[in-house]
Amino acid sequence: METERSSPCTSREMQNNSEQRSLSVGSSRFFNGASNNVVSSNTSATGVTCDAENVPVTPEWWMSKYLPSYSAARMFKFSNPNSYNWANNMLAGLAILFYGYDQGVMSQVNLNEDYLKLMGIYPTTGNSRNLAALGGIVSVYYGGSLIGALLGGSIADRSGRIAAIILGVIVSIIGATFQASAMNITWMCCARVVTGLGVGAIDAVIPVWSSEVSSHTARGSFLAIEFFLNIGGLSLAYWIEIFASMNYNEVLAWRTPLALQIVFLLAILALVPFFPESPRWLAKVGRVSEARNVLQATRKDGVEAELATIVQSVIHDHQHAENNSYIRMLFPRTKSQRELRRRVVLSVWLQIMQELVGIGVITVYAIDLIQGAGFSQDEAKLLAGFNNLSYMFSVLFAVFTLDRFGRRGTMVWGAAGMALLLLIGGILDKYAQSGGPNQRAYGAGVLAMTFLYTGTFGATWLVTPWLYPTELFPTYVRAKGGAWSVVGWSIGNGVVTMITPFLFQAIEYGVLLLLFGLNIFVIPFIIFMYPETSGRPLEQMDDFFSNATSWNVFTASRQIREQGFTDYQWTRKYNGGIEQSEISMTQVSGDVDGERHGWANKLRRRASDAGLV
Repeated sequence: METERSSPCTSREMQNNSEQRSLSVGSSRFFNGASNNVVSSNTSATGVTCDAENVPVTPEWWMSKYLPSYSAARMFKFSNPNSYNWANNMLAGLAILFYGYDQGVMSQVNLNEDYLKLMGIYPTTGNSRNLAALGGIVSVYYGGSLIGALLGGSIADRSGRIAAIILGVIVSIIGATFQASAMNITWMCCARVVTGLGVGAIDAVIPVWSSEVSSHTARGSFLAIEFFLNIGGLSLAYWIEIFASMNYNEVLAWRTPLALQIVFLLAILALVPFFPESPRWLAKVGRVSEARNVLQATRKDGVEAELATIVQSVIHDHQHAENNSYIRMLFPRTKSQRELRRRVVLSVWLQIMQELVGIGVITVYAIDLIQGAGFSQDEAKLLAGFNNLSYMFSVLFAVFTLDRFGRRGTMVWGAAGMALLLLIGGILDKYAQSGGPNQRAYGAGVLAMTFLYTGTFGATWLVTPWLYPTELFPTYVRAKGGAWSVVGWSIGNGVVTMITPFLFQAIEYGVLLLLFGLNIFVIPFIIFMYPETSGRPLEQMDDFFSNATSWNVFTASRQIREQGFTDYQWTRKYNGGIEQSEISMTQVSGDVDGERHGWANKLRRRASDAGLV
């Protein structure tokens, strides 16, 4: 562990905690140390003082003066901090609603004959060139979002979160305008790339901004709202397009949904300049008094203590500035940079696996899937819309299960459940596509499996790959860590949406069976590569990556135990100090039971050790 450094923010508790940490062993040094005790609601009791003159300042980017950004004079004034937190979260929710809408808007545009003819890709049935072009138009968006995420994360660190969000929105407006007015395939592809650039920046920065501006007591509730609104936006796109398709004017039927993206973006653009900047970024560039003002507006108490913690974090960031680089995170030179690369790989691969389990196939090409099961196009449109509504409400289950069962167990059992549903659905789809008197019954079975699949995904896999990076990366690279997460999401989505049109025509019902295999494929990666983060203080993640060299989480847990850490079971949910000893006793009891009662208890004990039960 690194030694305590001098700081412009000091307190009696900080000094006491320094002594506690030096005497403790393993992860308990953080759990009992400054991270939990330094923040107090009583400033006079803690004796916290901040000397802004001694904060190491990171100079703002020279381009910042030319960019639209935050102004303290413009910032909304609310009398109640709770009202401010809700306002912050609603703005972020609006951005996430747009992101969901934008992700689903092409699903029915791809079915419009006027659109296909204008793009020069009609008909798509039995034409490999047109199929490739159809998938390409959808997937180039994700190439733009990949680059936009990296640019957005960089600008957010250099010029502030607000500036990055505003730029992302402006670029998205330009892209959406060109999409709605596209006259040929080249025009449309360029417009999709530009929109992706803006959306990638928004997706990378909004979660970081929201977590840094909101009170920590409001973040958990926002997690549920965030993903509920995300799928709400996806559902909204479906239903708007269903009603738009009823218009006899086929031109308006596909241009109107694309143009409605601009309404969301203009609302965000009008509101963002009046919201506060991240207090952490303000302190980083030496604007400590402004950071204090933001905290006073958004916190009920403990402002000076939290500001002290932020400044301590800024000092730590300043001393690790060489690590805060995309290049060094991917091509490391030092031990700490190699630790960051492991986190980048885990974050990116988790997002790719989220797409491999098949949700992009179902959400973007649900109408094709349902039509293939024997339903008419109009029926398929309505059923796909209802599927998205059930998908939206299934997300609420994650609020109650994600922390209760942990990240690993949620993803493993989610993938196993989805695999079973896809296997049954694929078998039924084979008979549904064969025709005959029972086609409708088999088609209804495929539809039921599709609804259950999307519901299971919403309750298990939707949230975790976005939550995991916020727990995985240290504070000083969290903005860039969020950007890497969007890179993984972009790669996964881009590949899946590119090849799916071919799959539906080439292997038909085999698409669901292929997705069954991919769900089985991802399970070992979750079990063996991903540490359990649920219930852990974020500082413990540094313990794990600094003291374990193995990619195998079971081997890594053994390495940490051999170094004397009190918390070494990184395959299981963390329950704190006293509970940890109870877990150990339970494990011992399980060993005895396993010896007495045979293979069933041994299997249950192994599943418990792996964090699966």
